[in-house]
Amino acid sequence: MSAIRFRVARLVAAATVPIFGVATAHADVITDWNTKTGELLVESKLGTPPAIRVLALVQSAAHDAVQATGREGSIDAAVAAAHRVALTKLLPAQQAAIDAAYQAALAAVADGPAKAAGIATGERAATTLLARRAVDSVASADTYRPHTSAGAYVPTASPAAFSWTQRSGWGLASPSQFRVAPPLALGSDGWARDYNEVHEFGAKNSTRRTTEQTEIARFWEYSLPPIYTGVVRSAAAQPGRDVAANARLYAAAAQALDDAMIAVFDAKYTYNFWRPATAIRNGDIDGNDSTQRDATWAPLIDAPMHPEYPSAHATLAAAIGAVLKAEFGPQVALATSSPTARGATRRWATVDDFVREVGESRIYAGIHYRSSVDAGAAMGRRVGELTASRVLGTDPARLAAQPMRTAGN
Repeated sequence: MSAIRFRVARLVAAATVPIFGVATAHADVITDWNTKTGELLVESKLGTPPAIRVLALVQSAAHDAVQATGREGSIDAAVAAAHRVALTKLLPAQQAAIDAAYQAALAAVADGPAKAAGIATGERAATTLLARRAVDSVASADTYRPHTSAGAYVPTASPAAFSWTQRSGWGLASPSQFRVAPPLALGSDGWARDYNEVHEFGAKNSTRRTTEQTEIARFWEYSLPPIYTGVVRSAAAQPGRDVAANARLYAAAAQALDDAMIAVFDAKYTYNFWRPATAIRNGDIDGNDSTQRDATWAPLIDAPMHPEYPSAHATLAAAIGAVLKAEFGPQVALATSSPTARGATRRWATVDDFVREVGESRIYAGIHYRSSVDAGAAMGRRVGELTASRVLGTDPARLAAQPMRTAGN
């Protein structure tokens, strides 16, 4: 078996780098509030799917506020007010921190009619957006039915986000719109390749995984929104961009992440495919002579509590990547930092390098197979392109022109 494909990305010491994204010299009100929103989401201790949902609602409200602000109003005040209304509704436990950030933002805006008009516009935009998205609710009851036989013990922790496909997407016609083909057949040569690759490179005690591959896996162990919005921020910091362009970009990125999350959980719970830790400890029952059981095998990082196929991280990264390509083209300097890598920063010269690394990190981590990474990247790209066509105005014909890569091809 050939070694895992590897793309070099420099790892930089993070002593002077903020924990939630790379510092930029061209910050604006959208970027500043995005950073604050990320901090509030982390403090709220939401899981990744609900945190991404909140991010999409907040960034969309901010975008609407910028668009609605006329020449007589203050954009800074409008964006601050939109954030206050949306965040207060969505993260009520963070009320004190939200109010403090809002008051600090308004203190930097000169008093007068423009400030008052901006506040009114921002409040109206957020209220309207939240009312329009009121149907986007997550089932309050967890209806997941554990797979078992009468009387048999199974682990009692419920999988995450089982009801996520009941949500209304931003642009998806349905959660299954871009559903990928099924996972590889267990008797296939492709399955054996995937199995043996993650068995060797993803084990906690792997001797094949390099030091940098381990660093990559640890870096992308983090999944909350700031690690992805840091990537967006690094591109948005380019000179010559204005608040309106960045408001549109952040809204597109957040909506793409949210729709990607809906799409990936649709596929995960449709196929219900086993994680490497389950498969490798049961390698003698998959009907494939090229997979050998390893009774004590464990992954480098603990697997998330939901089915394996396809990779959510690969899906999210590709969705963000498609939005960034639509806005900047394939070659753009990107960077972000990660708390699970002690604040370290990684950098990429192209969008594809970024997307590829995120996907391969999950193989190094021992929680995904290569075909799952490829399928997630294919699905995420379609979601991101759809979002770009809606929010950024790119040509939707690209969706039909580019083939879909799935586990089967």
